[in-house]
Amino acid sequence: MIISRTPHRISFFGGGTDYPSWYLEHGGKVLGATIDKYCYITCRELPPFFEHKFRVAYSKVEMVSNIDEIQHPSVRETLKYLQVEQGLEIHHDADIPARSGMGSSSAFTVGLLKTLYAINGKIIPKEDLYKTAIHIEQNLIKENVGSQDQAWAACGGFNTIEFLRTGNIIVEPIIMEKNNLRSFESKFMLFFTGISRYASEIAKEQIQSINEKKYELKAIRDLVDEAYKVIISSKDNFIEFGKLLNESWELKKQLSSKISNSEIDHIYETAIRHGAVGGKLLGAGGGGFMLLYIEPEAQKRVKEALKGYLHIPFMFDFSGSEIIVYKPSYQNGR
Repeated sequence: MIISRTPHRISFFGGGTDYPSWYLEHGGKVLGATIDKYCYITCRELPPFFEHKFRVAYSKVEMVSNIDEIQHPSVRETLKYLQVEQGLEIHHDADIPARSGMGSSSAFTVGLLKTLYAINGKIIPKEDLYKTAIHIEQNLIKENVGSQDQAWAACGGFNTIEFLRTGNIIVEPIIMEKNNLRSFESKFMLFFTGISRYASEIAKEQIQSINEKKYELKAIRDLVDEAYKVIISSKDNFIEFGKLLNESWELKKQLSSKISNSEIDHIYETAIRHGAVGGKLLGAGGGGFMLLYIEPEAQKRVKEALKGYLHIPFMFDFSGSEIIVYKPSYQNGR
């Protein structure tokens, strides 16, 4: 039996510039971090006593005889890509609900790949891990997804990720003095809007209008470098980072009519009125989680004002996708 643990991510800046249709022509860059909320994949070889060959448990349970019958797109295409022959039982659990803007789909694909390599006694390097996950999601499943979530899930950490016109991806850790990092981390609050949405549907509109949104996307990309300068300054003062988040949110809303709605606007405006400096909706938009920059003295007020929404405390995670349980199959001598 193998169990993998893969972190979810929060993206601060640059979202939208990680779509291949944009960065292969213009280049892209994002800034964000993975957090201590995880996707868990449990996998074991299925004994040959059952009528089915594959059992896949997530929000539903599938028991099928061949890979092509599997409805879960990531499981089906990943098993086909790896040319899996042995029977398997795959079980998914997560700390964060699906369709909530924190890279859950990519965390699943990355975690599944990590697990399937491990069950065959193999180790896959982080770069190969996220590149393979990108290929599966973009080319095999044909989802309207960018290329940042897979890199976050595989590598973990607090990073900038640059997407070159050549197609290469550069993950660069952000180095901060420990006390400054903890101070920075303490400035954020995360709230669940309670709204789930299909990111691929929202992203589709963004991708289709990329040529019409060059100004906004270039401005969103430029904010990555501005925010980075704030972070690496030796000062324990990050309020400008919060102001940049507000600027980024205003730009992001211009990318698609589906990014925000009246309830999301209400949440954001309520937070600002009670002391938040800035923030943004995570992921493609339309629902999910809202991240807010709030100085500690105002956090109690904002939490009270948003008491109808679930507050999720978090810390940064630096592990990336990893195997946390490894029990080799006795019958195969592994």
